[in-house]
Amino acid sequence: MNHTLVIGGCRSGKSGHALHLADRISTANKYFLATCIPEDDEMQQRVFRHQTERGLDWTAVETPVSLPETIKDMSHKADVLLVDCLTLWVSNLMMTYPDADAVSSSVDSLAESLRNAACPVFLVTNDVGSGVVPDNFLARQFRDAVGMTNQRIASCVNEVIWMVAGIPVKIKSA
Repeated sequence: MNHTLVIGGCRSGKSGHALHLADRISTANKYFLATCIPEDDEMQQRVFRHQTERGLDWTAVETPVSLPETIKDMSHKADVLLVDCLTLWVSNLMMTYPDADAVSSSVDSLAESLRNAACPVFLVTNDVGSGVVPDNFLARQFRDAVGMTNQRIASCVNEVIWMVAGIPVKIKSA
């Protein structure tokens, strides 16, 4: 099965591009796997804006922590899955499981779920390695966990697209 990772900086066009690619796969049985936990008004507005952009032909499934299990369960009834985003998923994992080994184990489970997925999966993530070294331990842990996740998932998908200023740049293709 072909899977695609769309990576880039904030506001680089990642989500829109992943949605465009996923929409080309199917017009039915499309599932949006949302990892965001909107905890303030601004984030709720962002979620609403993303829902409006997707349209009514997408079914949203909230999966802030159990992403591997959700992919396993949903891929057999879906034509396409869109995960947005791995960065928030890692943040949720770190808040749920402060142990770095538990986060790494969850990433391994995600890779396994992708290997066994019965439909194409598009995954969106932030490139966190292009900035400065964070000045505090938790921020460095987060950056390292997201970087590790991005490397691990990039190694097991067929295609990786890097978004720069709304322009897709293929950096890996099957």
